[in-house]
Amino acid sequence: MPIHDRWFRPLVIAGLAGMLLGALDPLEGSLVIAAGSVLVGLGTPRQHSAVATRVRIACLLMVAGVAALWIMSDVGGVGGSTGRSMWWLLLVAPYPVGWALGLIGAVQRLRELRRERAETPIG
Repeated sequence: MPIHDRWFRPLVIAGLAGMLLGALDPLEGSLVIAAGSVLVGLGTPRQHSAVATRVRIACLLMVAGVAALWIMSDVGGVGGSTGRSMWWLLLVAPYPVGWALGLIGAVQRLRELRRERAETPIG
């Protein structure tokens, strides 16, 4: 196993841990979740893998959803006396969708890494 490949598994594990720990507080933890998603993406370097595509899409969805979440939070939120309809929350929808997709992608990437390690000849 090349030396640079040894960093993939720890990156994916750290990213998965960040995504799970950040979920304890979805607003404040959203930055931890987005960073975890980026770590999983860094641990998934293959260009032509279905898992790599899934992880990259999840990362983009999460970053877009987190940005919308923080922007809406900064301008006072939605509903109530803000004058903004609850429909504005649809802009945040990519965040939970990306989170779920990212968890699935991270687990699939860990399975890929285990399979690659088993197939790599020792020596």
